[in-house]
Amino acid sequence: MKPKLVVFTGAGISAESGIKTFRDSDGLWEEFNINDVATPQAWNKNKALVLDFYNKRRKQVLEAKPNNAHQALVTLEKKYDVHIITQNIDDLHERAGSKKVLHLHGEIIKSRSTTDSSLIYPIKGMELNIGDRCTRGSQLRPHIVWFGEQVPEMENAYLIAEKADIFMVVGTSLAVYPAAGLIDYTPRGIPKYLIDPGDVKVNGITNLTIIKEKAGIGLSMLAEKLLASTT
Repeated sequence: MKPKLVVFTGAGISAESGIKTFRDSDGLWEEFNINDVATPQAWNKNKALVLDFYNKRRKQVLEAKPNNAHQALVTLEKKYDVHIITQNIDDLHERAGSKKVLHLHGEIIKSRSTTDSSLIYPIKGMELNIGDRCTRGSQLRPHIVWFGEQVPEMENAYLIAEKADIFMVVGTSLAVYPAAGLIDYTPRGIPKYLIDPGDVKVNGITNLTIIKEKAGIGLSMLAEKLLASTT
């Protein structure tokens, strides 16, 4: 049986594919107020504006390509049972070839019913528009967890982390939840890795190796090391 490698990824891994985060000064979020486009209240107030915002983000995602970091995680499947838990709403992990990906914040290439959250559909093309309806006749919304909404996959993420033999954090900080919460659920004593080019403050985390590189370089280095390991 392959060792279980659990990888928690954030915006930093997708940024190297050209996908802007809302923190980027030249990102899409600069054109919009978060409260106007990424909350349930915004949806109730102006559905057309919310749909336009996510249509722009979807176009950006569909034009992007997986990078070296995404590819490195795929190579690790040769030796490890790799489970990816991601905060990202893009599909770059899947397009790179990763087989087990859990999206905490939803998926931008999908829509769901506004009356039945179990009705989820792939979006054909780049746009979701007013008048696009589910099989029950209600307007479709982006399949995204908005600010102020609960994260329905969080419990599943904890269950995956509990069974990790190795835990890795890439493109997000251990100072920000739910990453910090996830690492608390990992078995005591397992190897943990954090790949981040910045100065990350971590306290009380045992067996943690910090690789101060961007995702593409750091993950390629680590993947080579883990694939060569005899344990």
